Amino acid sequence: MDPAFLAPPRTDTGFRSFDLGGSWRASAPEKGISLPVSLPGDLHSALMAAGHIPDPYFGRNELEIQWVAHTSWVFERSFELPSADAGALWTLSFETVDCLATLTLNGKPVGEMQNQFRRYRFEVGHLLVPGTNYLRLEFTPAPEEANRRAAAFPFEVPYAAMNMYPVRLNFLRKVQCHAGWDWNLCLMPLGVYGAITLTRSPLARIEHVETRQRHDAGGSITVTALVELHAARDGEAHLGISLEDEGISRPVTLRAGINHLSHSFTLDRPRLWWPAGQGDQPLYDLTVTLDGERVTRRLGLRTMALVTEKDEVGETMKLRVNGRDVFAKGANWIPGDALPGRITPENLLPLLRSAVDANMNMLRVWGGGQFEPDWFYEACDELGLMIWHDFMFSCMHYPADRAFLQEVRAEAEYQVRRLAHHPSIALWCGDNEVVGALGWYEATRKNRDRYLVLYDRLNRTLEEVVEDHDPERRFWPSSPSLGPLNFDDGWHGDTSGDLHFWEVWHSAKPFEFYRTIKPRFCSEFGFQSFPSMPVIESFAAPEERNISSPVMEIHQRNQGGNARIVETMTRYFRFPKDFEALVYLSQIQQALAIGTAVDYWRSLKPRCMGTLYWQLNDTWPVASWSSLNYGGSWKLLHYAARHFYAPVRVVAIPDDNDGARVHLVAVSDDPAPVTLTVRLRFVSLAGDIHDEAPLEVSVPPGRSTPVATVPLSALGKESFLAISWHSADGRHAGRNDYFPRPYKDYVLPRPEITAEWHRTAGGRLFLTLSSPEPAFYVTAETRAAGRFSDNGVTLLPGEPLALEWLPADAGMDPKDDLVIRHLALTS
Repeated sequence: MDPAFLAPPRTDTGFRSFDLGGSWRASAPEKGISLPVSLPGDLHSALMAAGHIPDPYFGRNELEIQWVAHTSWVFERSFELPSADAGALWTLSFETVDCLATLTLNGKPVGEMQNQFRRYRFEVGHLLVPGTNYLRLEFTPAPEEANRRAAAFPFEVPYAAMNMYPVRLNFLRKVQCHAGWDWNLCLMPLGVYGAITLTRSPLARIEHVETRQRHDAGGSITVTALVELHAARDGEAHLGISLEDEGISRPVTLRAGINHLSHSFTLDRPRLWWPAGQGDQPLYDLTVTLDGERVTRRLGLRTMALVTEKDEVGETMKLRVNGRDVFAKGANWIPGDALPGRITPENLLPLLRSAVDANMNMLRVWGGGQFEPDWFYEACDELGLMIWHDFMFSCMHYPADRAFLQEVRAEAEYQVRRLAHHPSIALWCGDNEVVGALGWYEATRKNRDRYLVLYDRLNRTLEEVVEDHDPERRFWPSSPSLGPLNFDDGWHGDTSGDLHFWEVWHSAKPFEFYRTIKPRFCSEFGFQSFPSMPVIESFAAPEERNISSPVMEIHQRNQGGNARIVETMTRYFRFPKDFEALVYLSQIQQALAIGTAVDYWRSLKPRCMGTLYWQLNDTWPVASWSSLNYGGSWKLLHYAARHFYAPVRVVAIPDDNDGARVHLVAVSDDPAPVTLTVRLRFVSLAGDIHDEAPLEVSVPPGRSTPVATVPLSALGKESFLAISWHSADGRHAGRNDYFPRPYKDYVLPRPEITAEWHRTAGGRLFLTLSSPEPAFYVTAETRAAGRFSDNGVTLLPGEPLALEWLPADAGMDPKDDLVIRHLALTS
């Protein structure tokens, strides 16, 4: 390939950085394949672009391309270097190499890379030459190496075979769900997903920039910058450290090797960072320079603690931000795409924006996925999205011998030091469900002590890293967990710790079963739906659009999942008339399930102080628990989340003891008291509306409070309860419905919905919906890129509702293919 010319000749001796990304050449000699690959990026995307493999997301193509991961690949490129002065420090850096690669430069060995979650830096001044230089990465097939390491280990270390293809990824430091999961396909991608740079430093390079904050009782905050430098030899360099407009700039004397320097700043009138919905997110720029090299960290000033303290129930689990207890509202985050080259700001930042638009304030970065790129955390800082951050271990056990733990420690140290300055990160968690996995496998059940020792070695290593490099944050051992050094069942205990509650989905319990527990913090629970029809059409030909077809089944990775969706429908709804109705009804059902849980658990505040449903996003088009389709469009669950996570909401909780009453509870996350006017109406399916006298209720800051108890005898047999509310200051308003029986018990009216478009003088486009009779889960759909401000709404006669169209592409007209659906039309 043609060499890339990095820079014109330079006569200065300062810092320079050369980007070695861009066009590389990938080849598989055993297959006779050679093709261009763009880095950062993944091989599968390059193979698809070159026509060597079909789209892995379409049909059953995944099965045809398994050979890619079992093939040895070579990535190569050349570059021109005007000069390679031996006196400088030349550093070749790779970020996010996936996963087993041998690096050579000009035919000479440079090093081995075997951990996707580490940054690799090599000093290569002695290998560079003026003129053309050649880089070569030789990738070892990860499946074979993982299985080889597992076979060589002294005893069996079980892996998550129920989710994955036969690849023992617990022996590799690679995204664990790359081999498949109960929502992901198996691609086992490879490539380089981060920056590739060659830098020239006169004497030393910046290795890490970390920060510490001290919040004084008087309101001032001291920020300390901790800078680690690596020097090639003894000498003097020029260091600058600044926080906004204040800073230092001075020469420093360095010793060969690692050097640590620090400087503190005191802010007398700091602006505090708050989670979304609690306040603003001001950020301060901290900049460190060294002989022309520059590193910037954006800081949010706040205190954040995970508070676990004894109470009358057991032990609390809540987040306290700047002294204020905050209810965590959100979802679990998985990798943004199964093809890593598509994990870009353009594709993923809209998903984070959608989380905030649905009134979320927290995401959990799940332990079977990955540490995300810098821009992900920067966006969370700006949006006020707190991050519960797992380390990358999930659902299986790990070898935890000396070599493995050394690799884990290096990985954890790099990631914690890279990310600890972000105000959005709320806590570090050791893993996902590894304690629970002690009871999942025959080997672990027979010798629990052996695997518990393995677990403790791994978990203690991670805890030590957090204590050493991020002492201001709490380390939580596992999710779920009853607490430090407690290895009992965290799946059912609801008096302390965090809970994963899967009885409704995996054990097919009714939605009402969510009300049998009172979690302190529920960090996983979920119910599946099918993706929306445009997404299904992207992977299934018309003849395959049947939930029992091979294509629909391969796009359902949870065993029995499609059957469970349909079986549950028969409990709550009349059977759908066709495939499109079934898809739509599955999303109504999903919204009903998760809304049932969240409404009840929020009503328990402050006993319960967090709900993170599974899951926000998808890695590919698939039937799953997500509230956002692959590609980012909103399912009905996401629209519902905008309501059940609203800052102020009135929820209806049936009295499950006698079944004769429903309790109305006002829930508030507002840091100030809220005065609500609550309106109750008994509405018959014929459209008759009976108004009760309005209720006035004062809701304390961040609490729940009873509003009223309604006897169900007050409702007619064919009636439901319509609840609406607004606050005295006009900042909060909302609506909710309550049906005392499943929808299938009612003969729902089948009105024709009137839909009228109108555009305001300011150019905003609205769709006004109206109905002569009550209509439920009314949904406006269009194939144009964008979404409506609301969907899945209830329409009452004489009460039109205006939905704003929020375009993602101004050039597409949503009026061209508008479809209006509602519940009664599904059967």
